[in-house]
Amino acid sequence: MLDTEKLRKDFPILSRTVRGKPLVYLDNAATSQKPKAVIDALSNYYLNQNANIHRGIHTLSEEATQAFEEVRKKVAKFVHAPSAQSVIFTRNTTESINLVAYAWGRKNIQAGDEILLTGMEHHANLVPWQILAQEKGAVLKFVSVTEAGTLNLEDLDKNLSKKTKLISVTHVSNALGTINPIRRFAQAARSVGAVLFVDAAQSVPHIPVDMRVLGCDFLAFSSHKMLGPTGIGVLIAHEDLLDKMPPFLAGGDMIREVWLEKATWNDVPYKFEAGTPDIGGVIAFGAAIDYLQNLGMDNVRAHEQELVAYALAELSKIQGLKIYGPLDAAQRSGVVSFNLGAIHPHDLGTVLDEDGIAVRAGHHCCQPLMRGFGISGTTRASFNIYNTKEEVDKLVKSLERAKMLFDACAPGAFSTGSSSPKETSQKSSRK
Repeated sequence: MLDTEKLRKDFPILSRTVRGKPLVYLDNAATSQKPKAVIDALSNYYLNQNANIHRGIHTLSEEATQAFEEVRKKVAKFVHAPSAQSVIFTRNTTESINLVAYAWGRKNIQAGDEILLTGMEHHANLVPWQILAQEKGAVLKFVSVTEAGTLNLEDLDKNLSKKTKLISVTHVSNALGTINPIRRFAQAARSVGAVLFVDAAQSVPHIPVDMRVLGCDFLAFSSHKMLGPTGIGVLIAHEDLLDKMPPFLAGGDMIREVWLEKATWNDVPYKFEAGTPDIGGVIAFGAAIDYLQNLGMDNVRAHEQELVAYALAELSKIQGLKIYGPLDAAQRSGVVSFNLGAIHPHDLGTVLDEDGIAVRAGHHCCQPLMRGFGISGTTRASFNIYNTKEEVDKLVKSLERAKMLFDACAPGAFSTGSSSPKETSQKSSRK
């Protein structure tokens, strides 16, 4: 198990206060905090190694290139990718999905083909496929979401056909925390010769992920959700797929030779890494992977599962609070989304912020999912390795305070149990 009290000292930001209260950071599904080792790695690059990679023969460039490419190997090992060459660095999961939609999708999807998605996808794993389908005349089909916040797998069987060319599914719902049965989707894809894309932005940071076990063709995730810097994403695919895909972006480093009228492409993965990347960010991402490896992902998962189980139990005691998603902590990652009576999530988030508690409020870039539940959004508390049961207690206490504040304004608002927030204007809330 993790020594949370000890490892919290590795995260400088956790010592600060917000509105005079100790920071309780429960917005990890949006972005995680960074340990000092990651911050130091980023600083060290700019202090001692700052140079462009792959192009120079001088010492700084060679050192930076070696450090950068070592991280590619670390990423491959962390998720058991087919090879280091199958790891492509992007800006984020969203760019990784768009890369596949553009480079693979526009080459392989034709009129009448079917793309199978689910009703709980983040907009980033929905809108690119919508654009592709509209452009190509393809058909989108969906696996629906049950009232319990799980996928209705009967829809998977019903919607699967020989026309299915791509299945794209989130491993863990960013809005509900639901862990989806990816192996089941892999079997379905194989049965009809379809390609499987897995959005692993919310799984790789929190549970052990083995690409070989998942059986997917594409896997995407982001550094900033797993203790690393922002601006670094990962796309992993089998090299035979990548070899057949055209480039996504054109420019320096993705070319082999250039003439005035034509060009040829570099080898994978460099064919998909045009221009100067965020070198320091990638190197610091390597430090984040080292940190998680040292903790052990089984320990990370055990800690968060225990914390979520505690949170589900304590939050369930609050009258008028409705939790969305599975009530079994074993079926979800470190995310708990809820509504409290008729209080709008944004109003609730404001009250929590007054107590130094950072949560996310809104539709979480899952508007179709929210509409399916008949709500405009939720308040989302999301956990990480440095969160504690004491912080859950502070969350509960603050929610009780919010309940009293709003009940004083609207007496009886909580007397009939939970209700949904009214449909009002809402701000977009990122994954």
